[in-house]
Amino acid sequence: MATREDAVLAPLNEVRLVGRVAAPAQERAMPSGDVLCTFRVSVTRDDNEAGRAAGRQRVDSLECATWSGRVRRSARAWQPGDEVEVRGALRRRFFRTAGGTGSRVEVEVTSARRLRRAQT
Repeated sequence: MATREDAVLAPLNEVRLVGRVAAPAQERAMPSGDVLCTFRVSVTRDDNEAGRAAGRQRVDSLECATWSGRVRRSARAWQPGDEVEVRGALRRRFFRTAGGTGSRVEVEVTSARRLRRAQT
């Protein structure tokens, strides 16, 4: 018998990051002709994070990728240090390497915007 909680807890893969651009975006043309744009967003961890000990990591640097032309155009204009908001889903991508098959987890970005330019 389904409960009320079952109806509310449908599967969901949704990511929202607000952080700083770590490096300029890079684009790569795929054999299919599609263009993949990748960039990294650094997100500061909450100071009140449970279990935090002295000397532990203070930021998470997250790989982001997009196939969207609109997001690619935005990302190309970003500079390191710009504060951005990205939305999308976590994806595990597989690829071939000289040593076999490799994989990585990244945020597949479907929308993005710059919130604030880096102070120069």
